[in-house]
Amino acid sequence: MAARAPHGANVPPKIIYKKIYIEGHGGHHGGAWKVAYADFVTAMMAFFLLMWLLGATNEKQRKALADYFSPTLVQLKENSAGSNGIFGGDSITSKDNYAHRASQTGTRSMTVPVEAIGGDQVGTGQKGTLKDKAALSAEDRKNFETMKRQVTMAMASNPKLAKLSNHVRFIKTNDGLRIDLLDDADYSMFDLGTTQLEGRASSLIGLIAQSIKATTNPIMIRGHTDSLGYGDPLAMNNWMLSSARAEATRRRLAAGGIDETRFNRIEGVADREPMIKEDVADPRNRRVAITLLYRATSFGQ
Repeated sequence: MAARAPHGANVPPKIIYKKIYIEGHGGHHGGAWKVAYADFVTAMMAFFLLMWLLGATNEKQRKALADYFSPTLVQLKENSAGSNGIFGGDSITSKDNYAHRASQTGTRSMTVPVEAIGGDQVGTGQKGTLKDKAALSAEDRKNFETMKRQVTMAMASNPKLAKLSNHVRFIKTNDGLRIDLLDDADYSMFDLGTTQLEGRASSLIGLIAQSIKATTNPIMIRGHTDSLGYGDPLAMNNWMLSSARAEATRRRLAAGGIDETRFNRIEGVADREPMIKEDVADPRNRRVAITLLYRATSFGQ
């Protein structure tokens, strides 16, 4: 804006420039920063949730969570049939896919459960089949019957061992075949209060060892006592005696030719599992149980 020059003066008018600055008020009212802040809060919430999960779960639970977000065997099988997608230009009967007849095994056969239909030897072998558990259990039961018959006949043919026939019991259990060697009021397998096998009892256990040596079944031995106590239970007690008698039986079986790797469990239970429950002091509660267990693939079946 130009002002008038003073009157009578030859002075050029002054020019005054007025600059007006317009500030960007209201910029903070935009929404971009809110989106960024929301993303940050969401990320922090996810982070703290992760930290809480790590602290509130054990290793097994964390493994289960990890497996939940990982590809599973079922997904692999679903995607492998007929290649990827809907066959993907391949055939479901291709030699590289699932085995679909007895004479054919495909590379996908590794993902087929052993109970499913696969090739001739999928998950199996000529011995100890993983596929037919019933056949393995039946073979074990047959071996048990053969062993029982051999021991019974051998005892009957030996005048000394024939007298122990009432002290030997064969009992079928869910775990296998249990052989109970029992005491009574007139006879004890071990010298009283010791782990020393009586002569005929040692011969009997040796006979059992010869009968089961050809099998491969795991063996469990459990010692039992009656409830009669000792003067100083810290020096000797029924727990120690039952365990020691089970170990003495194991040593006699090993001396009879049983491989060391076949012994699955050796334990003593003192008087906690009496056979004569109404009289825990009954001498018949003193016994050693030798159990031929079913083989691993059919254990407990």
